[in-house]
Amino acid sequence: MNSKIKSLQPNQFLESFMCFGSKRNTIFKKDFDLFYIAKLEDVTEISKPPVPPVKARTHTLFYLTSGIISIKIGSQAIKIGKNECLVIPSGQVFSHSNEDMEKSEPGKGFMCGFDDDFLIGKIGSRDLLKTFEFLSIWGNPVIKPKGESIRYLAHSLNRISDEYEENGLENKIIIQAHLIALLCDLNKDYLSLSNHNNKTAVQLTNRFKELLHQQIKTTHKVSDFATMLHVSPNHLNKSIKLITQKSPSIWIRETLINESKVLLFQSDLSIQEIASGLGIEDQSYFSRLFKKQEGITPVKFRKMIELS
Repeated sequence: MNSKIKSLQPNQFLESFMCFGSKRNTIFKKDFDLFYIAKLEDVTEISKPPVPPVKARTHTLFYLTSGIISIKIGSQAIKIGKNECLVIPSGQVFSHSNEDMEKSEPGKGFMCGFDDDFLIGKIGSRDLLKTFEFLSIWGNPVIKPKGESIRYLAHSLNRISDEYEENGLENKIIIQAHLIALLCDLNKDYLSLSNHNNKTAVQLTNRFKELLHQQIKTTHKVSDFATMLHVSPNHLNKSIKLITQKSPSIWIRETLINESKVLLFQSDLSIQEIASGLGIEDQSYFSRLFKKQEGITPVKFRKMIELS
C-alpha cells in the first residue's frame, strides 16, 4: 500500500499548489523543507487553491497583520484575523476549500515553515519542543497575542524574514535564535484548548488525541485506546466528553475519515484499498461511515478533488 501513496514532500506541494516561476524560487530557497519564511501576500500571489486534505510534514505558522484566513484543520474550521496566529503542527491534516476561500480576505502577514530538527539546531534540545504545546497535534492552533507581544512578534518575524531573504539558510543559528524567541513570545499568550480545573482529565484527553493520530490505522475501538492508556472505557469516555464535549468514538470516526481524505487525494489507491489500509475490510461500511461524516461518498469526494 505505502508504495502507491504520493508522499507529497514539500517540493511536491509546491508543484501542486504554487505557480512555477522565478518568484516561487525566490520565496522558497534551497533547503526550504527545513525552514522557510515568506510574506503572505507573495505566497497568495503564486498559490493555486483549493488545497484538498493533506498532511503537513513541517510545522506551518501564519501570522496576519491584516485580512482574514480560513482553513480547515482536522475537522475544525479555523478563522484568524489581524494580529492573530495560526499554527498547523507537523502531521496534522489541513485543507483550504473554495468555501474557505470565500470566507477569507486578501491580507498581509507572514507564512513560516520549519521542522523539529531545524528548531532545535545547535542551541536547543528535544525538551524545547515540549515547551510549545501548540506544536503538538492536540494543541490549540490559534494564538491571539496581546499588548507588547504584538510588537515583539513583528520584530522577530521581520528580522527572520530579512535574514532569510538576504542569505537563505547560510546563518541558521541567527534564524533559530529569533525563531525560538518568536515561539516563546507566542507561548506567553497561548491558551490551551481546555482550562478545565480537572487537570487529570485534560492530561488524559491530550494523551488520547496524540495516541489517536499514531494508532488510527490499526485501532478503532474505545476499549483498545482505554487499555493503552491504562484506564477503563467508561472513565475514558467520561473524561473525553468532559473536556471536549465529544465522545471518544466521534473523535475516532473524525480522525479516521480525515486520514482517508488524505489518501483519497494523495494516492491512486482504490476505495477498497484505502479502507483496508485503515483497518476496515468492509468497503460498504467504510463508505457509510464516510458519508455519515462528510455527507457524500468517498467516490464523489475523490471526483470533487479531481474537478477542483
